[in-house]
Amino acid sequence: MTLKVLRAHVDAIIQQSRDEYPDEACGVILGPASADHGQRLKLMVNAAHSPTFYEFDSKDLLGLYREIDDNDEEIHVIYHSHTETEAYPSRTDISYASEPDAHYVLVSTREEIAPAVEFRSYRIQGGIVTEEPVEIL
Repeated sequence: MTLKVLRAHVDAIIQQSRDEYPDEACGVILGPASADHGQRLKLMVNAAHSPTFYEFDSKDLLGLYREIDDNDEEIHVIYHSHTETEAYPSRTDISYASEPDAHYVLVSTREEIAPAVEFRSYRIQGGIVTEEPVEIL
């Protein structure tokens, strides 16, 4: 499968990752189940405020699921940044991956590749990580 993502969303995710450095940035891209790509970017707060871990605030997460229900949407993408490591899911990322149909995007802003950024997408299902191509629209 290929992740299709809008250029504006890629740019906003990269900017958020830079703005929130050294903490990991996180968020989601939402849209109708019938769409081939997400249409609405929602930046989330990293409640852990950590450079090595992210977690959505429980109140924000509850609000997110209410929005999804109210707007008849689904989560297309769950993203977060890695500040000092490559854009590949950690053991913690894999264990917390609870949306089997979502694309998991990781962005790396680590120093040795700056000013470049890695933007990669994965499917994580049953603990199995599969990288997928990214098509920027």
